Amino acid sequence: MRTIGTGLSLRPASRGARSWIMVCLAAAAACGPFAGSNVPKRSPLAEKWLTRAQASYKSGDFDDAKTSTNEALRVAPHDDDIRLIGAHVALAKLEYGEAIRLTDGMSTTDAHRLRGRAHWYAGDLELAADDLEAEISDPAVKDNWARDVAKLARNGNGRHPFAIEGSGAVDVDMPPAGSALIVPLELDGERVLGMIATGNSEVVVDAGSRHEPQWVSLRFSSLRFANQVEVKDVPALPQDLSALSRQVGGTIKVLLGTDFLRHAHATFDRRGSQFVVRPFEAAAPPSASRVPLYYVHGDDMLMRVAVSPREDGTGLLFVDSSQAFSLALDDAMWRKAGVDLKTLQAAPNAPNTKAGALPAFRIAGVDMPGVPAFSLSAVGDHIPTVDLDLGGVIGAAMLELFRITFADDGRFAWFEPDPTLFTTVPPQDAGKGLPPPPMTPDDPPAPKKPSTNKPDAGATQK
Repeated sequence: MRTIGTGLSLRPASRGARSWIMVCLAAAAACGPFAGSNVPKRSPLAEKWLTRAQASYKSGDFDDAKTSTNEALRVAPHDDDIRLIGAHVALAKLEYGEAIRLTDGMSTTDAHRLRGRAHWYAGDLELAADDLEAEISDPAVKDNWARDVAKLARNGNGRHPFAIEGSGAVDVDMPPAGSALIVPLELDGERVLGMIATGNSEVVVDAGSRHEPQWVSLRFSSLRFANQVEVKDVPALPQDLSALSRQVGGTIKVLLGTDFLRHAHATFDRRGSQFVVRPFEAAAPPSASRVPLYYVHGDDMLMRVAVSPREDGTGLLFVDSSQAFSLALDDAMWRKAGVDLKTLQAAPNAPNTKAGALPAFRIAGVDMPGVPAFSLSAVGDHIPTVDLDLGGVIGAAMLELFRITFADDGRFAWFEPDPTLFTTVPPQDAGKGLPPPPMTPDDPPAPKKPSTNKPDAGATQK
């Protein structure tokens, strides 16, 4: 578990991202981004499309990166560099088959890494083990996630990851915990508290009682409607969660990462104190925004927001529900918002951290002028080290303003805003707000919306 210096939040280490990017940077220094042996044979037109694809990928414009890659492959279908950037884009969009197809026959460490992750998320355990073991056989690579997952995959013969038993949706009551997304559940028959942690890909179990990667079973029960859903063959990695437990004032035994949330077609609604798990795709809510989600290297969850109405006023942010605050932005994003960095004020209860308010902010189709935000120093260097231009972090205090439902296996989510929360802020007051202090056990519970309907009444089976 990595500890944030400001005391604001904690998140387990991302799956070997640092070692991966070190390898990529070394390759880039020698030969340029995604370089390969066939660069001298590339035509000028293919080079232009490749350069555009790399730039679009780095800025988080994955749709244009895919278009550019397709054009480059039309000109040079066997170019390894183009195939690799295409596989990176495909994995970010959870297009597993495309990532596998593009790296087919390639034996570089990067190809094994990408293909192994694509096989893992697609549920092809034996093939995932083959590629991940090939990746970590490179002495230049230290990828703890790949090591642990390769063991799970190799020992998973006959398992069906995230097999869901239950015929209907289960509506679980979330206990009061400030903005923290706490969920009661059963872990292998033991009643425990879990936390929704979009900053993780895998399910994480507390290392105090479980020391090795293992397959577990998670059961969710509804007290109001006397039904339950069990998710079997869930891959889980151990982490020390004791510091996180102290932070939220309760014993957290499980972190529910994005791979679980995608398979469970999950909904979380902090202000409605509701967490829903389904064995089928949810129907589109009557009033919601369809928000594309991306996962760099298949794991770190990302989405775009706007901090200015200008064309260049958008940015790609890491979504981490284990962070207590609403937003933390880097200097470039503050400048895009038109905010002079000198006007940021010292944040309360967060040493060495500045804070302010954004004159304009748009997320999931909702305008929120005057929304408070921290400078990125609030999280230090504890955001993914990835080959993308990340503008900051979205935390739990922002996510709690919406009811969020994962759809299309996590490729997008439905965001339903709480209509009681959004009011117009006069322009002259837009810069006066400061972010709330870090979450503590004494924080008052979030307001609870009454619910009289059975969960997911409008859902249709996929």
